[in-house]
This record gives sequence, structure tokens and C-alpha cells, in this order.
Amino acid sequence: MLRTAFAALLLACAGYAGAAWLTHDFQVWTAEGARRLEVALQPVPVPATPVDGPGVALQPLDAWLAGEGRVAVVDFIYTRCETLCLSLGGVFQQLQRRLQQGGTPGDGVRLVSISFDGAHDTPERLAAYARGLGADPAWWRFVRAPDAGATAELLRRFEVVVVPDGRGGYEHNAALLVLDARGRLVRVFDVAEQDLALDYARHLARQAHGAAPTGPVPAVAARGGG
Repeated sequence: MLRTAFAALLLACAGYAGAAWLTHDFQVWTAEGARRLEVALQPVPVPATPVDGPGVALQPLDAWLAGEGRVAVVDFIYTRCETLCLSLGGVFQQLQRRLQQGGTPGDGVRLVSISFDGAHDTPERLAAYARGLGADPAWWRFVRAPDAGATAELLRRFEVVVVPDGRGGYEHNAALLVLDARGRLVRVFDVAEQDLALDYARHLARQAHGAAPTGPVPAVAARGGG
């Protein structure tokens, strides 16, 4: 009886320790939650992936993003997508309207959509796609990584999952990625958290430009890592 109770206690302790390790001391319960926590605790540098797009000559992604010293809200799309990317496009349209109402492009936040279907999504196709969404290049830019190997590395670095669906398209996860003015991925937000993502990006932009806060600091900023 005593031996059985002791074995059960050991199993319980092992299970608790395993759960604590898998969930970062019970702070997260999903792989996506773990990804968000890890990014917040350890920002991810943007790789020097060559990109081009409408009005963007071929150049390293990290250099292009850091060139203007602006904070970026980024998503990953492909123009043939008829489901998730359309939802992302709608979210970015709303974010663009908020940015346009709140100031000028020099205020420090921009939107960036990156195509992972570089072989198909030429700069010309991206330009047409952007026009269809009403994207203003002063606020919202589109680029693609034309090299498949470089694209795969970029997706791996940002933990964006892209899987061919067998019908010429892709299944992929979706999120709003916030990159600071130093070119680092510092936060990952759910698509439904668009307001929180933009508020946090604006908070980072004010910090980068040394401006005094104009409102309350977003709660997410208090969790460190930015």
C-alpha cells in the first residue's frame, strides 16, 4: 500500500514538472501562446532576406524595415488566397484608416504585408492586389521574397506555418507581428487583437522618437521584452 502511494506521488510530481516545463511555468497552454511568450521575452532579429515589391527595389528586409526607423505591423499573405488573407486584408484596411485619422506617416508606424508566394506574387501582382485593397503606400506597403530558400528561412524565423493545400494554394497561420524600430520582432498578436497591436506599435514609436506618452501605456507593454 505504501509503495503504491509513493509511486503515485512520484508520477504526480513528474506530471506536474512536465506540465510546468511545457507551459513555461503554466503561463501558456498552447504552442501559439508559447510562441508569443518567447518573442516577448526574447525579441527575434529580422533576417537579411532579399525582398522587393511595388516601389521597393530588391534589398535586405532588415535594412528596408530599419531604413525609416518606423515601427511595423506585419502580416504574411499570398494574393491567390481567398479566405484567411482576405480577412487579414480587412483588418489592415481598418488599421490604415486609424493611422490616417491619427496623424502623418512620420508618426512612426506603418503596415507591411509580406507575400510568401514569391514565384507568383511579382511586384506587378502585388501592386494590383494593393490597389484592390485601397492600400496607401504612405502607410501600407507590400513586398515579397523572390527566393524560395530565403522565404523558407524567413517563415521559420518568425514561426509562420505554410503548408501546400494540394489545390495550388496554401494553409497558413495568421497573426499580427509587431516589429520595433530596431528591426526586431517583439510581439505577436491574434488577428482579433488589432486594436491592441496598433496601440502597442504606437507606444513603441513614441518611445523610439522620445515623445512623451499621449495616453495610457497598453497593458501588454508592461509584460516586458519590447
